[in-house]
Amino acid sequence: MRKTSLLAAALLVSAAAGAPKSVYAMETGSPAAPQTTTQQPPSTTGTKKAHSKKSKKSSATEDFYKGWHKAYALIYDKADYVDGIAVLRSMGYDDNADVATLIGYASRKLGRYDDAKVWYDRALAADPNHALTWSYYGMWQAEQGNILKAKDDLEKVKSICGTECREYVALKQAIDGTVTY
Repeated sequence: MRKTSLLAAALLVSAAAGAPKSVYAMETGSPAAPQTTTQQPPSTTGTKKAHSKKSKKSSATEDFYKGWHKAYALIYDKADYVDGIAVLRSMGYDDNADVATLIGYASRKLGRYDDAKVWYDRALAADPNHALTWSYYGMWQAEQGNILKAKDDLEKVKSICGTECREYVALKQAIDGTVTY
């Protein structure tokens, strides 16, 4: 909630100033839990075995969120993009849309535009309607000088979450040159 308030304040200040400003990224800090691909049916041989499987799944989810929050803090709070990427890659969830988007964002901030494109494409392969990925991808396009493609990405964000969502607003401001991310 605090980050949302800070982002809103930064956006208001930048709008009032009229000049392009850098503001923090839009990520919520709460990605979707990863889907496990090795789910097995509950055990019928006893509750102890079923409880063990549930605990492993719960532990994997907890590990995912621990890694996520560590990477999030490194990337968004400390601008330590290299270490943030390393944490995300070590988690083993490269095909999770939230993870791939954050790696793409950090890569873009490092000026690794080819890497960022690969990660945004991977995120969209995992979730073609991931508004944050489309927004960041549009910013990537704008930074490459491809404003027409950035506007196409803006339309995609609009179709996903409308014109009031922060992903749309942020990309629109980046295209208009009033904010940089």
